[in-house]
Amino acid sequence: MLGICRGRRKFLAASLTVLCIPAVTWLYLFAGSFEDGKPVSLSPLESQPHSPRYAAAGQRERESLEVRVREVEEENRALRRQLSLAQGRGPAHRHGNHSKTYSMEEGTGDSENLRAGIVAGNSSECGQQPVVEKCETIHVAIVCAGYNASRDVVTLVKSVLFHRRNPLHFHLIADSIAEQILATLFRTWMVPAVRVDFYNAEELKSEVSWIPNKHYSGIYGLMKLVLTKTLPANLERVIVLDTDITFATDIAELWAVFHKFKGQQVLGLVENQSDWYLGNLWKNHRPWPALGRGYNTGVILLLLDKLRKMKWEQMWRLTAERELMGMLSTSLADQDIFNAVIKQNPFLVYQLPCFWNVQLSDHTRSEQCYRDVSDLKLQKQLSELDEDDLCYEFRRERFTVHRTHLYFLHYEYEPASDNTDVTLVAQLSMDRLQMLEAICKHWEGPISLALYLSDAEAQQFLRYAQGSEVLMSRHNVAYHIVYKEGQFYPVNLLRNVAMKHVGTPYMFLSDIDFLPMYGLYEYLRKSVIQLDLANTKKAMIVPAFETLRYRLSFPKSKAELLSMLDMGTLFTFRYHVWTKGHAPTNFAKWRTATTPYHVEWEADFEPYVVVRRDCPEYDRRFVGFGWNKVAHIMELDAQEYEFIVLPNAYMIHMPHAPSFDITKFRSNKQYRICLKTLKEEFQQDMSRRYGFAALKYLTAENNS
Repeated sequence: MLGICRGRRKFLAASLTVLCIPAVTWLYLFAGSFEDGKPVSLSPLESQPHSPRYAAAGQRERESLEVRVREVEEENRALRRQLSLAQGRGPAHRHGNHSKTYSMEEGTGDSENLRAGIVAGNSSECGQQPVVEKCETIHVAIVCAGYNASRDVVTLVKSVLFHRRNPLHFHLIADSIAEQILATLFRTWMVPAVRVDFYNAEELKSEVSWIPNKHYSGIYGLMKLVLTKTLPANLERVIVLDTDITFATDIAELWAVFHKFKGQQVLGLVENQSDWYLGNLWKNHRPWPALGRGYNTGVILLLLDKLRKMKWEQMWRLTAERELMGMLSTSLADQDIFNAVIKQNPFLVYQLPCFWNVQLSDHTRSEQCYRDVSDLKLQKQLSELDEDDLCYEFRRERFTVHRTHLYFLHYEYEPASDNTDVTLVAQLSMDRLQMLEAICKHWEGPISLALYLSDAEAQQFLRYAQGSEVLMSRHNVAYHIVYKEGQFYPVNLLRNVAMKHVGTPYMFLSDIDFLPMYGLYEYLRKSVIQLDLANTKKAMIVPAFETLRYRLSFPKSKAELLSMLDMGTLFTFRYHVWTKGHAPTNFAKWRTATTPYHVEWEADFEPYVVVRRDCPEYDRRFVGFGWNKVAHIMELDAQEYEFIVLPNAYMIHMPHAPSFDITKFRSNKQYRICLKTLKEEFQQDMSRRYGFAALKYLTAENNS
């Protein structure tokens, strides 16, 4: 906010200067002819108006004044140019489309250095650069493949958005994993004046697969070579970025550098800041040919139209074929080939100042590039809601779009071929992170988790996960980050996100505070077959228990659990505070049951169930605490699911501090009133959807 105010003060001062300079100039010129209210002479010969000497002197004086006026006007024009640069780069609202991409390999980036920052030049230089029109779209191309690279792209994009003022068009050459992650992210991010197009990386592999490459980026590290063919034919210029770039200034300043290209310059690159291409890093080090220190391709300015006219495709292919006869493979992917082409054709390159690609790694000269740097979420308008409604914030949450980052960590799992596989589904916030390792030890099958985090918490989670041997050893756990927005915990949205990305035929809808019994995963897979879930509408109930002890010797069998129930070490879940939630499970019958048994739906029933993946979603109107699971079980019953209790399955709720939402429910009367209102509206919606059959829910609620 301070930065915005400071900017407005600068704008105001500049505006006043522009307006005042001409006025002061003409006032000076006019006042110069008067003294004490009377005209004063501009020449000692003014008293002789008709003399030749007076005429000549007057002419010289007028010419001198005209020169001064022109100088002042030129200063004004320069000031106006600077003012227009600072004032108006307001984004135009535009959302882009995307096409599908397919590829499963991972990797991106193509430089030997990790570039952690781009630092802009001093603000004094900005006025000297050509102005980028305020509505001019800036095009950015990025090659991205896999989970880790997708996460890096998010950091890159956020840094660009933080500083930008112009509309942006991202061209993402992506594999199927990156496309799924980033398409969802941009769709739920809803940033104004941003368009995103995806290009199928799979289709480009044949263009570069013939080039042996030792770089970790693999085949994706070569795809920047074919951008002239890949990107639209009418696209004239583009900024190409590696995924590990972070911007520290407005990208428009880099875009403006295109205007400095002259002659046949078609590539804008920063000189490499390591000694790689000098060939002196170790004995027998033999790099590809390069001009001097060579150029780094982490940041590239491409004049696509001129490159196409120069037959760039033929140029780089011939160069690569020739050099590979001696080098056998590339070490730095496309960067080696770009440098070999530039070595033969140095006129192609415009050297960018090094601060546009500060390369932070060992053996670089990045410290020479640091310079001082000068000092958007679109919220959906809910005009149909009444802002004076005391429950407005509750209703508004149902329509809030949360930025979502799917598969935040690497995920790799193929469901069992017998079509019995089950995924555990849960959601959590930062305060429940400690449960993850315990759940992974109890459940060996796939897990789909939605985490509700801020940006800072997401980075904390990343460090936590990377430091955990248990979590890092599991590649069948999918972590989906839903970023915080609003004042409520969107519990059912989180459940829906986790459910939507389940890859197995069945789901175990659990909560993060529960530990499943050892061996539950295999037991559920056998029960799926036994109860024919594939061909029937059944919801298998896993009976829920709880302990009030933070240290618990977890029961290894049903017999051991029953013994702990009798001793008071365990209780049926919510027995003390909310009996109705699980009473229909019929725990008395479960104690002696040896086969699955049927139970009827009752008011406020909220068991934990195993269902097919195509079951209904949770209702998003319920946020925070209260009725979020009850409504879902009611929907299952309305769709004629049969509830079957499993006789040898159980889960145990571990103790924790009360959540912020349950505290609000208990302490805030208006919270409880709004929850009651939402319940009634949900029941009315059920009646409209399911007709006469849904009347029992109203009746049961009135009798409860």
